[in-house]
Amino acid sequence: MLLGVIADDFTGASDIANTLAKGLTGGDGLRTVQYLGIPKVEADPAVEAGVIALKSRSIAAALAVEQSLAALRWLLDQGCRQVVFKYCSTFDSTPAGNIGPVAEALAEALGVRGVIACPAFPGAGRTVYQGHLFVKDRLLDESGLENHPLNPMTDADIRRWLRLQTQTEVGHVDMATVQRGPVAIEAALRENGAKGRTLVIVDAITDGDLTAIGRAAAGHPLVTGGSSIAIGLAANFIESGLAGGTGANAAGLDGPEAILAGSCSGATRQQVEIHRRDHPTLAIDVAGVVAGTVRATDVASFLLTNGGRAPLAYSSGTPEEVEALQVRFGRERVAASLDALFAETACMLVAAGIRRLVVAGGETSGAVVSALDLGALAIGAEIDPGVPVLLSGGERPVALALKSGNFGAPDFFAKALERLAGR
Repeated sequence: MLLGVIADDFTGASDIANTLAKGLTGGDGLRTVQYLGIPKVEADPAVEAGVIALKSRSIAAALAVEQSLAALRWLLDQGCRQVVFKYCSTFDSTPAGNIGPVAEALAEALGVRGVIACPAFPGAGRTVYQGHLFVKDRLLDESGLENHPLNPMTDADIRRWLRLQTQTEVGHVDMATVQRGPVAIEAALRENGAKGRTLVIVDAITDGDLTAIGRAAAGHPLVTGGSSIAIGLAANFIESGLAGGTGANAAGLDGPEAILAGSCSGATRQQVEIHRRDHPTLAIDVAGVVAGTVRATDVASFLLTNGGRAPLAYSSGTPEEVEALQVRFGRERVAASLDALFAETACMLVAAGIRRLVVAGGETSGAVVSALDLGALAIGAEIDPGVPVLLSGGERPVALALKSGNFGAPDFFAKALERLAGR
């Protein structure tokens, strides 16, 4: 294994696995596998990039550090020459969050400073300019995406926000330097490291900027950022002759289908609204879930009864509705109850023969795949930017799409089921 990734949630892991498998042109990526948690056995020698999906974004910082360092040890044991710490392109993290502590712990373990930190994802409208995170033409904290139910991020100045979480000062490489190319970027990173800055925010507004940043990162033991930070990393290994450039090769899988949506993002709510016009849809009563009157058997029964019609069960609500439920029952209780419901439902569905499963929402996806315990997932075709087909092995393989809440076109759900079937 040449390159290892530690992702702080499961949809983000799929996102960066897709980037690495796709490469710069769609056919020059690395042979990539996504692992659901830290593997207990060694990797297949054919794997060039391994992505470890953790569910660490919303847990205590100390536990997130512990899990991430364990993942790092496994990746280094597989021979990884470079490690990427992947977090959300909207930098979902409170002042007491995990991005800073985990990144600094990884940097200390690898003995490095001047480490790239760049959450930019231009393909999804996330850019970094003058150290500030934008969503399209709006600062993040004015975009509507700052209101994450678990990890609200309310300051677009990511240098200032990240500094609340770190032990050392946070550096910056501005756009003028990025536009001068990889040599200038590398020199700026070295200068920041020499000044004792462990993490360095790097501006990026286009995929070309990220390609240049990736070139500058060749030979760096640690890189951190959103999934697009990996755009240029595969090419470094291919051009050096260490990797063959085969990319994604997993085929689809046809069979019974179901969709589970636990995201409250505006994009997912729109996707639910469009899908429900022509398909059977179940709105999950969250208060009933918390009270125990709505059970996984109820949700699974609805989805199985409507098999063949792309059925959807969802718990997506507006920010106001979510806040009211959190005030009534408590944030942790609501989240834990929904995670348990979706996890149990998914297990029932797969046991009953579901072979195509679409899941929306990072926390929901983490709960589902953790419960299913599918092992390593092969990376297939891209459904929409940041969301690939994932295929498990074994006697009863399952084709999955794990969608971050804000990702996907309005018709994502129907499209995803077609892609999962290889169509």
